Amino acid sequence: MAGDGPIAGDDPMGLALDEARLAAASGEVPVGAVLVRDGLVLATGRNRPRIDSDPTAHAEIVAIRAAAAIGTERLSGCDLYVTLEPCAMCAAAISFARIRRLYYGAADPKGGAVENGIRFFGAPTCHHAPEVYGGIREREAGDLLRAFFQARR
Repeated sequence: MAGDGPIAGDDPMGLALDEARLAAASGEVPVGAVLVRDGLVLATGRNRPRIDSDPTAHAEIVAIRAAAAIGTERLSGCDLYVTLEPCAMCAAAISFARIRRLYYGAADPKGGAVENGIRFFGAPTCHHAPEVYGGIREREAGDLLRAFFQARR
């Protein structure tokens, strides 16, 4: 979640992976997110649906809510780093927040909505589409997810 204020973000995907590890340690699906503007981390988030009893508490939503709480509902000029391809709900939130760039780690062929599934940002009803860069530290993000689900089988 948002800390005591913006911090430098030399490795935002590394921070997102740290958030994913924290989510896994608390029994949540290991997904983490970091919102950055001008090289400063504005907010972090990790999956929390079980902890919060809130099906919308995905890492992206948690980070967007924390960043918006410090100023505005529009996050223009912000970049979002997330360890897993966003679902349709999170893609919509990214669009509504006017996030400039989306960087994600592992693709999600079943639940993703950016380059898989409905491809939200390519829909004619999408009002804002960020620049999208997938596959950032994909192996590391995928390994976290695989290990989490393997341990539960």
